[in-house]
Amino acid sequence: MQKTAQQIFQAAGIRPTPNRILVMRALLGAACPMGLAELEDALPTMEKSSIFRVLNLLLENHLLHGIEDGRGLTKYEVCQSEGELEDDDTHPHFYCTECRRVFCIHTEQLPKVELPEGFKAETVNYMIKGLCPGCSGKKV
Repeated sequence: MQKTAQQIFQAAGIRPTPNRILVMRALLGAACPMGLAELEDALPTMEKSSIFRVLNLLLENHLLHGIEDGRGLTKYEVCQSEGELEDDDTHPHFYCTECRRVFCIHTEQLPKVELPEGFKAETVNYMIKGLCPGCSGKKV
């Protein structure tokens, strides 16, 4: 069962303001990661700057992670990790070069990479590019 926006904020100790709830609900209800432009379209009553502030807060608190979509734009999705200070929801993503959508590949996990001493990873971006089933004409 998927958690509600309010439950996610409560678990993280974040005050659930109306704007935060709207952004989180949009991301929870999305079929794939959303960019700022998609969120603007989905939330016409919110200003772009308000959406951006909420995204930054959620990123800082490890409730979202950002994925570079293959064109240099960031898409956002809700982290699936539970109670972690850092997101351990590391799975690959697929960028369709035709429809430009990003898909999560939750069936696979990225291997853990041991970095040399003194290095600290901040983000991992594993993107596969090609055609999605809808654009390639193949049924899943």
